[in-house]
Amino acid sequence: MSSKSTSKNALETIEPVGSRVLIRKDEDKKQTKSGIHLPDKVEIPTITGRVIAVAAQIENDDDYPVKKYDRVLFNPKQAIPVDLEGDNRLFVIPIEDVVAIFRRESE
Repeated sequence: MSSKSTSKNALETIEPVGSRVLIRKDEDKKQTKSGIHLPDKVEIPTITGRVIAVAAQIENDDDYPVKKYDRVLFNPKQAIPVDLEGDNRLFVIPIEDVVAIFRRESE
């Protein structure tokens, strides 16, 4: 993934560098688990998301099993928001802030 501008309609991409990943945060919940609908101003903060891009340094490091499209739980304290899309759900985060990866056991 690289950011190249060859025409006006070129697709802009983001490639994290160093020991970072790009995550699209899951949408904030508007309803509690028990079914109570929350007003628009109140949201349950979510810190789960889907990995969109992984820095080359992380891809080549066996200590970090994070791959593109993994669903992860992450600590948002050091998350850097990326203003590329209108919904502001993209974040670049240090790999150390990925605290869990959701996996399905294969039968």
